[in-house]
Amino acid sequence: MATIDEHDTAARGAGHAPNSPNGQTPRPRRRKRKIALGVVCGIIALVVVGVGIAVFVGRSFTAQETVVRSDWSASAEGELIGHDDQFGISLYTADLASDLIVAQLVPDGTDEEGFTYYDTAVQDRIDGTLDQIQERVAWTASNPLAVLNPYGTGSNGLYLYFETDLDTRIDYTVHVDDPAIPDFTATAQNCAEGHEGEKFSTVHEFQLIGLVPGKTNEVTLTVTGSFGIERQVVTFSVTMPETKSGYATQLASIEGTSAAPLSDGLFAAVRQNGYLGYGFFYDNNGILRYEMVTEGLGLDRILYYGDDIVVCSSAGGIARVDGLGRVVSAYDLGDYVLHHDINYSGESTLVALVEREGAESVEDIVIELDLETGAVTELVDFTELMADYVEEYAHVIGPSDTFFWQAGELDWIHLNTVEYLAEDDSIIVSSRETSTIMKVSNVHADPTLDYFIGEEEFWEGTPYEGLNLAQVGDFKLQYGQHSVEYDGEGPTQGSYYLLLYDNNYWALSTRSGYSPDLADTDASTDLYNGVASYVYRYLVEEEAGTFELVMSFPVPYSSIVSNVAHTPESTNYVVNSGISHVFGEYDESGALIRQFSYDCQLQGYRVFKESFEGFWFADDGKEDATS
Repeated sequence: MATIDEHDTAARGAGHAPNSPNGQTPRPRRRKRKIALGVVCGIIALVVVGVGIAVFVGRSFTAQETVVRSDWSASAEGELIGHDDQFGISLYTADLASDLIVAQLVPDGTDEEGFTYYDTAVQDRIDGTLDQIQERVAWTASNPLAVLNPYGTGSNGLYLYFETDLDTRIDYTVHVDDPAIPDFTATAQNCAEGHEGEKFSTVHEFQLIGLVPGKTNEVTLTVTGSFGIERQVVTFSVTMPETKSGYATQLASIEGTSAAPLSDGLFAAVRQNGYLGYGFFYDNNGILRYEMVTEGLGLDRILYYGDDIVVCSSAGGIARVDGLGRVVSAYDLGDYVLHHDINYSGESTLVALVEREGAESVEDIVIELDLETGAVTELVDFTELMADYVEEYAHVIGPSDTFFWQAGELDWIHLNTVEYLAEDDSIIVSSRETSTIMKVSNVHADPTLDYFIGEEEFWEGTPYEGLNLAQVGDFKLQYGQHSVEYDGEGPTQGSYYLLLYDNNYWALSTRSGYSPDLADTDASTDLYNGVASYVYRYLVEEEAGTFELVMSFPVPYSSIVSNVAHTPESTNYVVNSGISHVFGEYDESGALIRQFSYDCQLQGYRVFKESFEGFWFADDGKEDATS
């Protein structure tokens, strides 16, 4: 533009313009040029602003994953009864319509910055007050100690404590006067100190699960003796508060073509964007039976540890929680930030996918957490393990790349699941960015890449081109896969199966100049529009250096997130397609039994199904899966 201005100025100084027959400056032409340049500059400015807005919105969206809950206020606080000065706990009546007197415990300091129920010191204070209340009254089945969500980790759990003269078990049924909500029946898992897990006991302490938020729930407790004789039936009603998250209490569903029965258990939706900091547990009819409240993020996965569960409680923490909702242990990961997955690596250790806080390279590290000591050990930093690839082929994400909301980050591998195999001290990880499954052995000593399952062409010319297992058979490889899981031993020595969610989506934001040949496939490059995603089951023969597809079936398309997992004690699968906002249960042949739809912002991360036997329910009492 400076050159044009200088040229025009010189022409005006000479009294005429070049190529002007009448000696006058052709001003209209100059104006058009200025207008055209202005339009171009305006478009560029709009593009820059648009990209900036998009990046800002994207960053704002992903930032919710690291937010830590600051509001721990009670949802149904009623009249103040008294204050426990020793433990700093206020005792209220819960503001609920109920035949029982339901209490609510509120620790001092809930409105102070930094307060969290995921602090074992807070949990100890609550325990101290509960112990005192238990000792002051002879609590019976017809007059139990009832407390709404005493430990602050579940909004619609009802804590009950009472004693019986003889050894008994407690069965219960929750009824709501609504034809769309079937009854919920279970046998309570006893969590009383010294009586944990006892099927029959004289002391009963448990969390009653299944109460529907926002509804009047009629509860029937059946007290049965060890010889099967019914000794007492107690009924009461309680109107529960609405969900703390504002989430739906009933999901819409459709029936599939399969006549196979649904498995028993509860579906656990562990990370719905827009509702992070909660876990939602639905029965087979899509009724919300429990809302778990965490510090932030999502549960990612539910691991059993004795009679407790281990979950992600925030982006920087992992928690061990018992059946009462009590936080038994809280683990701080220091400078590591969680993303995507945790899994077991031993009897008392687990592996977790993390990134180093503030680092340019993200979603690239595997650590180990000792659940007994709380010690955190870094096992594999893939950016170091594969430094030659990163230095030569990878670049940070730019504002015009597919995953523009991560602009400025080096998300070159994007690990999304981890599985530990003890036999050779190895891990199997899924890399979404490279559409590759990777195995690394000797992770506690000298991490070594064993093999890849992915496109050979992608790794050609790199230091890792010889690591790909050979494909047996003609089938489309996985693209952007999630939830790669070890799925049992194979038919020959050393072989095994891998179960995975093939997103069937190709995107690459950190490497230039490569794109796969997707011709003659139904793989998509569109975030929202695709033909289908797939459940894949591979047979891996390490000794032969091969893998083959032995089972697959199509599911609703989801470009990112999503998972497949087995259902408890059945051959069914639960599959979550997170971008389509649906999850469903499928029979062993891949035919849909029932599918549920849910609300969230952009994506729902994972859905599992668990029986929760030994945690919430005794082993002879499970959720009623009828209808």
